[in-house]
Amino acid sequence: MSRFALLERLKAAQQMPKYQGRDIMTISAVLSNQALARHVEVCEQAAGIMPPADAAQGA
Repeated sequence: MSRFALLERLKAAQQMPKYQGRDIMTISAVLSNQALARHVEVCEQAAGIMPPADAAQGA
C-alpha cells in the first residue's frame, strides 16, 4: 500500500471519537512505510475501524 493511502487511512482514524484531542499523525513523518502500516493498523483496531479489503491482502 502506498504511503499516501496509509496517511489517508490514518487521517480517517484521527477523526474517530477515540482520537479526538490526540495527535496520531505527527509520528508518521519519522516512520518507515512498514512501521507506518503497523501504526495505521493499531490505530484502526483501537478505533474499531475495519481495514480496507485490499489492505488485509497486503496489496
